Amino acid sequence: MKIPSDVTFQSELNLLLWKPRGTLNEKAVNQILAFIREEEAQNKTSERRFIDTTGLMEIDLNFHYVFHVALYRRLSRQGRPQIKSAFFVKNPAFEHYVKLHALLTDYSPLQVKLFNEQKAAAQWLDVPVESLAA
Repeated sequence: MKIPSDVTFQSELNLLLWKPRGTLNEKAVNQILAFIREEEAQNKTSERRFIDTTGLMEIDLNFHYVFHVALYRRLSRQGRPQIKSAFFVKNPAFEHYVKLHALLTDYSPLQVKLFNEQKAAAQWLDVPVESLAA
């Protein structure tokens, strides 16, 4: 599958960066989920994810959809290595989406945390802060 234009992968760090822009809606999330499904099927190692939401103008998702995405991700990672996903969020209006996702994936192989500073996210992911700017 072709890498989406808003995704970068740094193989030396095993770091996937997703920097969505504009409006985050079901179509955009479905696209990244399809890419991640393909990528995870080919790559069996533990990974790091950095999702930078600062390029978003709005989020057009509802609770029902976020719930189903989180459930899908829980089930798709069952019995597999952990993945750390750091969400970089500056807009307080977007925080509840990430908090809901983190809550619904808690006690699963998905470790999801929200950060408002890139340095803290880099430390948690154990990568150089410069790698998050790519």
